[in-house]
Amino acid sequence: MLGAAAMTNSIPEIRDVDLMFVIGSNTTEAHPIIGMELKRARRRGAKLIVADPRRIWLADHADVFLQLRPGTDVWLVNAMAQCVVQAGLVDDRFIREHTEGWEALRAHLAKFDLAQAEKITGVPAGAIREAALLYARTRKAGIYYTLGITEHTHGTDNVFALANLVLMTGHLGLRSAGMNPLRGQNNVQGATDAGASPIYYSGYQPVLDAAVQEKFSKAWGAAMPATQGKNLNVMMHGIETGEMKAMYIMGEDILLSEPDANVLEDGLKKLEFLVCQDIFLNLTTRYANVVFPGAAFAEKEGVFTNTDRRVQRVRKAVEPPGEARADWQILCDFARACGYPMPRYGSPADIYDEMAALSPRFAGISHKRLDATPRGLQWPCTGPDHPGTEFLHKDGVAHGKGKFQVVDFRPSSELPDADYPLVLTTGRVLYHYNAATQTRRDAGTTAKVPENFVEVHPDDAARLGVKDGEHVRVVSRRGGVKAKLWLSGRVQKGCVWMPLHFAEEAANKLTVSAGDAITGTAEYKVCAVSLVPAKTAAK
Repeated sequence: MLGAAAMTNSIPEIRDVDLMFVIGSNTTEAHPIIGMELKRARRRGAKLIVADPRRIWLADHADVFLQLRPGTDVWLVNAMAQCVVQAGLVDDRFIREHTEGWEALRAHLAKFDLAQAEKITGVPAGAIREAALLYARTRKAGIYYTLGITEHTHGTDNVFALANLVLMTGHLGLRSAGMNPLRGQNNVQGATDAGASPIYYSGYQPVLDAAVQEKFSKAWGAAMPATQGKNLNVMMHGIETGEMKAMYIMGEDILLSEPDANVLEDGLKKLEFLVCQDIFLNLTTRYANVVFPGAAFAEKEGVFTNTDRRVQRVRKAVEPPGEARADWQILCDFARACGYPMPRYGSPADIYDEMAALSPRFAGISHKRLDATPRGLQWPCTGPDHPGTEFLHKDGVAHGKGKFQVVDFRPSSELPDADYPLVLTTGRVLYHYNAATQTRRDAGTTAKVPENFVEVHPDDAARLGVKDGEHVRVVSRRGGVKAKLWLSGRVQKGCVWMPLHFAEEAANKLTVSAGDAITGTAEYKVCAVSLVPAKTAAK
């Protein structure tokens, strides 16, 4: 497809975009810096299409708002693609020179007619067509998406459908265009770049490639496995079933961030050994045999890589408190204690140099060079004189041809019924970080959003006999949590929305652990719930 999971284009390019298609991303709250760039482009006159089950802030400023039913993204995007075909707006030259599999996709799209798309997605057929033609007719048009696309059992299909739309219109290899997944936290991109993945070594070198295995075995003086590791969702199920016996968790509170948290908590109690490494104690550390205190970002040297592949230096500003140490120091000592002869690195610069020497995409990046480049360097950066890469695929699709993928609609794993008549979607608010272990220590952010809440459409609230400001119990097949009810016109009838930040009433006690067949990503965005007044639930 389009390569590693990173933006094909750059954040600064958004300023010059002529059309933004934002889908499954509450950008102004979950990615406020990028949200500012979207606002700047909109103010300059760029067109804006927003697709989201919830009427987010950007939707109020959109030229076209597509308020689809949760989990119907494939139908929406495939119907848009069929509109492009019918209007004769496909980029024939780009398809011919840079892609393969077009005829199969073209035939498949014929069944995604607008009337049926409206019936399934709930979006008016005219709006779908308007959005499709606007996107196809605008040269500098970028797609921006995030977890609202990927956190489904069919998340990979959603991404494939969007990639098809990009390829068929030739919106690739251009400045201020492309396909741009917005990574969820500040160094998620850097973590996967460095090989924090069950299927890749650093620089997205496949674990199953024999030559790659040999290279890393020689470099590290140990035989590398010939099999892939387990993804996060598989490991979580392994905890629940007892298959996982021990675990080392860094920088993550899985009892807050992972789905079906009640079952996961029962599994954690059965682990034979658990190590946690973090800057604060959290829900998960309660079950740890050992807790290593790590240093926060301002307490250590290194690099962060942001969502547009930009590697930037991070410099130590203050000393870590107490016994806290930089993560790399803890990991090196841990490896030596386990019997591995870890090299005696002098600094994080030495570690990065080793990674760059083993990873062609990063070969031209070093701490020394970054120190002289305040704006950082974007990979691929393949040599010491390479300037970095502002946007990908400039000379055609890298690594061969872009492959169209035929994807069909598959319903979400759990749909509403008489007992659980509402669809719950979860997400973030502006004032809190994912796991609000950090932000809820601050009086200002806590004052803004002090407790868990659930947004409910006024018609649903009236039908259920609950009122604005009342505390209700939100219940799924897996558990229940208390939340303050907010009457909201931003959610559709039949849908409710809840933030994920509150440990004492964790939304992920409700969510489904079923995962995408390829990535394993859990379906955080669709699960069936009911609402009960808290005073009734207490009886």
